[in-house]
Formats: sequence, C-alpha cells, structure tokens
Amino acid sequence: ALVDIEGTYGIVVLAEGHRELIAARRESPLIIGAGDGENFVASDVAAVLDYTDRVLYPEDSDIVVVSENAVTITNNGKRVKRKEERVPWNVEEVQRGGYEHFMLKEVHEQDRTVEDTYRGHISLIEPAVDLGIETAGDFEDILLVACGTSYHAALIGEYLLGGLCGFPIRVKVASEFDHRHLRLDNTWVIGITQSGETSDTLRALRGAKASGCRTLAITNIPGSSVTRIVDEIFLTQAGLEIGVAATKTFLAQLTALYLLTSSLTTDIRTRESLLQNLRMIPAKVQQVLDGEEQIAYHARRLSRYDNAFFIGRGINYPVAMEGALKLKEISYLHAEAYPGGELKHGPFALLRQNTPVVAIASRDDTYEAMLTNIKEVKARGPWVIALAEEGDVDIEQFVDDVIRIPQVDPLFSPFLNSVALQLLAYYAARERGCPIDLPANLAKSVTVP
Repeated sequence: ALVDIEGTYGIVVLAEGHRELIAARRESPLIIGAGDGENFVASDVAAVLDYTDRVLYPEDSDIVVVSENAVTITNNGKRVKRKEERVPWNVEEVQRGGYEHFMLKEVHEQDRTVEDTYRGHISLIEPAVDLGIETAGDFEDILLVACGTSYHAALIGEYLLGGLCGFPIRVKVASEFDHRHLRLDNTWVIGITQSGETSDTLRALRGAKASGCRTLAITNIPGSSVTRIVDEIFLTQAGLEIGVAATKTFLAQLTALYLLTSSLTTDIRTRESLLQNLRMIPAKVQQVLDGEEQIAYHARRLSRYDNAFFIGRGINYPVAMEGALKLKEISYLHAEAYPGGELKHGPFALLRQNTPVVAIASRDDTYEAMLTNIKEVKARGPWVIALAEEGDVDIEQFVDDVIRIPQVDPLFSPFLNSVALQLLAYYAARERGCPIDLPANLAKSVTVP
C-alpha cells in the first residue's frame, strides 16, 4: 500500500485480532521505544520516557512490526537493523517539578541550558573553541535555513557571522528555499531545527545536498531525521522541551551560533571577548529570572489589550520578532514586530492609545536612533514599555514603564532580552487563562506542509 501513497506520513496500524503494531514513515517523525516485555510506537521520545530510555529511529521506507517481545524492521522487503540508542534524558524532565506550566519550568532552566551547551566546547586555558565539527573549509559564503523561532536565531546568527567573521551570509526561511533558484556554489548550508524533524528545514537541507553543498545541522534531538541527512551535526544541550513554545531551545541555538562565530573568527581578541562574555551569560540570565515579578506586573496590563507592536534595532530586531511570536502563540494576542525605524512607513496608522509598543533599547550603536523612534511612537499616544539596562536613566523620560535588564556587552543582549520577553508573554497568557503549554493548532514537531 505504501507504494501508492504520496507525500509525507507517519502511520501506525493495529490489525484486529493481532497483538502487533505495524508502523512506517516518510519524512515524518516515528520512534520505537524498546522495553522489557513491552515495546512502543510514538512520534516523540517524550511519549515513552515513563516506560523506557531505549529508542530506535526507523528510516524512510522502513516497515516496522512491533509486538510486546520483538521489533522487526524491513526495507524494500529486506530485513534491516536500526541502532538502539539510549535517550540522554530522564522521566523527571517530562514532569513540571512544581511549576504551574512546563513553559515556565523551561524558562527557568535557561541559565543551565546555556552553560550545558557551551560546556566541553570552550578551553579553560586559552581562547579556543572545539565544536567537534570541521569549520575550516573551502566555502565562499554561508546560508542559514530555518523556520519559526529557529529562523529568528538564524537572523541573529547572520548578524554575528557577517559582522564578526566577514563571511557573506544569507538567511532563508526554509519553506521558501528552492535550490534550483539559488546560487549555491561553494556555499556552506546550516540548518537550524530544534526537533530535527521540521519538514521544511529537512527539505531545504536535502535540496542543498542535491546541489553539492556541505551541510551542518544545529539541533537538540540526537537521532532525529536531520542528523541522518547532513554532513555534520552540532547538538545543543537544552534537554527535553515539553512546552510547544520554544524557550530554552532558542537560547541553546543562540549559544551554538555564538560558539560557531567564535570558532570562525580569525581575530584572537574577538574570540577571547566572545568566550569571556558567553561564560557570564548564565548568571545574567538568572538575574533576569530574579526580576520575574516586575515583568509579571507589566504583563498583566499588556494582557488587557488586543494588539501590540514590538520594535528593535540591529541584533535585537530578531529578538523583537521572537517576542511578538511568543505573545501571539501562547496568549492569542495579536502582535507584530518591526525594525525601530519602520513603524513610520505605514504601521503608524494603527497606533492608538489601545496599541501598546514594546521597545528594546539596548545600549549599542543603535541606542540614539531607538530613542528617536520611541519619541515618534510616544507622540501618537500608545503605552510604551521599554526593555533597558540597569542604570539607563535617559530612557525613563521617553516611555511609560521600563523592564530592567542586567548590564551586559550589547552583543549578548539578545540572551537577556529574550528571557524577559518570554516571561512577558507567559504572564500575559496566564492572565488571559490560555492553555500555555498546548497552544491552539500548534505542535512541537512541525511536520505538516
């Protein structure tokens, strides 16, 4: 029957009267949990962790027959074996641990997430990075492909790699990637996907491989589909993320991109500064988490509106995009993100007293321009809340409220601003009574075109 089926699928069939499950996949997630006197079929490892930490990953066109005592896999009529792997997580990670929602638990795990992702890759003696991948090569430019939150991470990666390493960098939404219409001569294609199963990102990487490109995947899930189709893998160490809205996996992706930038820069002082500042981020993230009540207070007011704008400049424009996405997907409050200077090119028409604006005002070379943008916004009457670093007294005269962010090298401000915006979205959604961990119409692995 599978010969006649088109498209992608993950199928499980229970034959009436038989104590067997028959499963197959094509470009969709499917895992087999191997237990003692019991075996399981699921689309995600989290589903079986209560029962086993041993997992097999069937490949495309595999047909798997699962009984309580055996797992048999065939491909094109021939019996094959797939390696059994141990999942590096435990059942505690699929429990809330006293938090009201998984999302809040995972937001609070981010200081450890950053440290776990860079640990083992940074030398303690000299400013050196070892990612376990071949970063030196004969490539002329880099193309980053991703979707959703991972796309926002890629945009920050573009800023880092282009600005500090000097490589020509392109970023493409994976669903818009078409290798037939792109110049890919000597291009290193890097796909970013939390689950390793994002169908558009997988499709883009397959297209890049077909064009002869070298490929790298940044992913959080060992054994996922993406790990089997790329040349090299960088595994982030975020642990299992249950909440549908990506939080700690986003910071893990940022950590990976800062490490990649550190490994590619030829300037020793730049590398030393990057690594020194990266080591400081876990403690700074904890400081943001310590200010949770202040953020929750502002979120309660934000929850009473129906629309919001987020603005940022430079490296924090993608952070504004991520903040707007978080607010949309878990609170169902409509939000849009724009570069700070772009609201006047049309969106000003929507500014009213009932249209709040969240402005990211980091003390970098965009700061003065952002202050000008905030003045332009405030003149139209909206409530303006700024994310600004501690000690910034200038911002107070131009906005209504301020969420304070610990002082940090502006290049690393996306880590802290992202955590603050995650908390802002979480508490707005909580105030509105939304199903935070299970937003409507969304799933953790995006596999449906």
